[in-house]
Amino acid sequence: MVAEPFPSDSADAYAGDPVFELHRGGKIEVTSSVKVADADDLSKAYTPGVARVCTAIAEDPTLVRRYTWKSNVVAVVTDGTAVLGLGDIGPDASLPVMEGKALLFKEFGGVDSVPIALDCTDVDEFVETVVRMAPSFGGINLEDISAPRCFEIERRLKERLDIPVFHDDQHGTAVVVLAALRNALRLTGKSISDIRVVISGAGAAGVACARILLQAGVSDLAVVDSKGVLSQDRADLNPVKLSLAKDTGVPSGRLVDALDGADVFLGVSGGTVPEEAIARMAPGAMIFALANPNPEVHPGIAHRYAAVVATGRSDFPNQINNVLAFPGIFRGAFDVNASRITEGMKLAAAEALANLISPEDLTADYIIPSPFDPRVAPAVAKAVAAAAHTDGVSRP
Repeated sequence: MVAEPFPSDSADAYAGDPVFELHRGGKIEVTSSVKVADADDLSKAYTPGVARVCTAIAEDPTLVRRYTWKSNVVAVVTDGTAVLGLGDIGPDASLPVMEGKALLFKEFGGVDSVPIALDCTDVDEFVETVVRMAPSFGGINLEDISAPRCFEIERRLKERLDIPVFHDDQHGTAVVVLAALRNALRLTGKSISDIRVVISGAGAAGVACARILLQAGVSDLAVVDSKGVLSQDRADLNPVKLSLAKDTGVPSGRLVDALDGADVFLGVSGGTVPEEAIARMAPGAMIFALANPNPEVHPGIAHRYAAVVATGRSDFPNQINNVLAFPGIFRGAFDVNASRITEGMKLAAAEALANLISPEDLTADYIIPSPFDPRVAPAVAKAVAAAAHTDGVSRP
């Protein structure tokens, strides 16, 4: 008999709410991949047979990928400091999101994962904790960690671990944005090397999007935070923002000024952009207003001035959803035992996503595949695996 995970409570204020009912008892569980039906099965799965496998791995550590689940399991790690649009709500309150992430890994990429919410916000403690538990996992997916700490945490973990480390808030967003932009450019007939891009938001997603767009060939790009355009003239920039200011080389100014004549607006910050600012964008503009639940520019307004509009919401066309990227990226990395996820692998993932939409099917309301398109994860995984070989990070 399986015990109830918690006692029933007729006074539960959320009883009957379909969202809470879906979450009741959690959204994931651990299940067995082999049967233990008799003493012989038990002796093979556990003692004494398991000792032979342990000894073999001790003698040849590379065998751990073949004879444990390590080759297909990700740790989804957070400290609960930047959860969705909720902010710093702590590790306990972050668990429903981390469980959701683990669910999506399995459903869309066939990748096992374990949600881990750490009760620490110190960068040193966070890094040391993840490093110490890393032998149990084949990859680390960082999630919902506040900026600028997230940049330092990811950098240090990548330096110390020989398994893929991926901050999805940064790179998953960036991959899907680039894929959508490539198809929006095909529709509008513009070239990525000629467009002007304005990014509102200089947190994890904004910085990563800026970096991947620069890698992809954008040469005229301005990133704006709450105090204006990131510029070397400003004395209040942290090292991450200052580095980006040097690489973009734009003068200081306001968001409204930066949008004058811009081809692309990318919002990853929240807030509201005045309609008069959007009206100053170039003809055939592209507006990606990704804040949830309220886009920086409502699609109804955006369509007055833009040829292509995307949001982060599922109830409008062209949803920029990270689930299009991270399951396939880890699937591809695991398939070739990649030691890390490179810039080339991210660019390949974006190109694979974009190419899933044929020229005949491409429309202003269909620039990015649906998360439920069964081709997505396999296409991304194949492209990522090939790029890992090219970049020299695949292993036997």
